Amino acid sequence: GDARVVLAPATGGSIVAFTLRGRPVLRSTPPAARAARDVLRHACYPLVPYSNRIAQATLRVGARDHALTRHFGDSPHSIHGAGWERGWSVLAASATEAAIELQYDPAAAGAWPFAFRARQTFSLSGTADDAALVVTLSIENAGDAAFPCGLGFHPFFPRSAATTLGFRAGGVFDHDASLLPVARVPIDDARRFEPPRRVDDLALDHVYCAWDGHATIAQPDSGLVVELTAPPPATFLVVYVPRRGDFLAVEPVTHMTDAFNRAARGERGTGTRRLEPGAALSCTMRIAARALA
Repeated sequence: GDARVVLAPATGGSIVAFTLRGRPVLRSTPPAARAARDVLRHACYPLVPYSNRIAQATLRVGARDHALTRHFGDSPHSIHGAGWERGWSVLAASATEAAIELQYDPAAAGAWPFAFRARQTFSLSGTADDAALVVTLSIENAGDAAFPCGLGFHPFFPRSAATTLGFRAGGVFDHDASLLPVARVPIDDARRFEPPRRVDDLALDHVYCAWDGHATIAQPDSGLVVELTAPPPATFLVVYVPRRGDFLAVEPVTHMTDAFNRAARGERGTGTRRLEPGAALSCTMRIAARALA
């Protein structure tokens, strides 16, 4: 139909653009960001083998601490795994489907202490009035030791004064100044998106839990309604709305922030998965857009 998706495998396995009738479903990647391979300014990138922050860039597995890469300025934490910083290889590509892969060797890379193989598949369908992009991200333990893991997606959407966001979840995490969670609490009015509401006057960076797997982003200015869905294990949702920004991020993920270290301390309900050698985990995201006129 009238849908188009552009991928940049060499730039962190990211999505450059997703448009319907030339209108942006995901935020547009500036040409300068594409030329510089600045993955953080792309439309979407994968989160593997974890989402969000790991406290003090230190991963505890059993009785051993592993140092991880610190990514952002003065922040003491690591963030978003290893996949977004590396080039992915193209396995297959056609007019409607693609598959890309990352072979991660900890000896050569150093950002994560365990070997893994990650794969993304993309499938695009549509008509003149609607389109759906389905992305599946998977990870396989390619080493000889078990490790904690999780997955997620980091899609960015355009944001204007008229943009609305709606979704249902069971709770939200309060966090400290460095964005590490301190407590799960009931969702208050300031962070509730049921019913949908405008996001132009908000500033949020929060993890929601017990998400029902469905979110709606309405873009009256461009005449699009976008439905984001993700089945389990993506039962957490990160919502990032920067103050005075022109985008928002709505991120389906499989675990809470700093989940692995919390699970190592005995905390329950973190979403942490333990991946044995040869075992695999996958999650899927569907972004469906419909033109209003």
